[in-house]
Amino acid sequence: MSLPDSGHSNKTGAEQTSSARMELYSWLQALVTALVALVLTFTFLGRIIAVDGNSMQYTLHHNDRLLLQSVGYHPRQGDIVVLTKSSFLPEPIVKRVIAIGGQKVEIDYVSGAVKVDGKPLSEPYIREPMMQPYWENIQSITVPEHCVFVMGDNRNHSSDSRDPRLGVVDERYIIGRALFVIFPLSRLGAVN
Repeated sequence: MSLPDSGHSNKTGAEQTSSARMELYSWLQALVTALVALVLTFTFLGRIIAVDGNSMQYTLHHNDRLLLQSVGYHPRQGDIVVLTKSSFLPEPIVKRVIAIGGQKVEIDYVSGAVKVDGKPLSEPYIREPMMQPYWENIQSITVPEHCVFVMGDNRNHSSDSRDPRLGVVDERYIIGRALFVIFPLSRLGAVN
């Protein structure tokens, strides 16, 4: 004759403690695996960088946090990149790639146009007519191989490849391409 199940566990105290330890171990193992994956992802595949300044306004804003693609990235015209050149500025800067190695850049301040290989760029992200900075004298330049010519979207408030202190940038100075704004949450989304 069997007794009805009362719903109570027949496990002893030692069995319950062992079961709780196994469950805790499983949770810790999952947490450590997730943390290691996160660290490896940001170490080898991407980074998070803050925008400092207004040179990319209105595409990006001061203090936006960007997720970058670092590994396997090769610069393309139109990409927004983060680069560092300590002889120019000690901290990383964010700019748009206007031209890559072998392309010719022409800047016409009268018409406000930037041409690459003779074709005017379509730049809907520019919000005001471009004025010539007092220190800039570039009218035409052919970008050397393995280098890029970069400019800020807020051209009148951007130190970029027009500035002789930065000039054309060796691709090795590029940290990565901006993929997403991840903070503030109100601006969460892909970078165009």
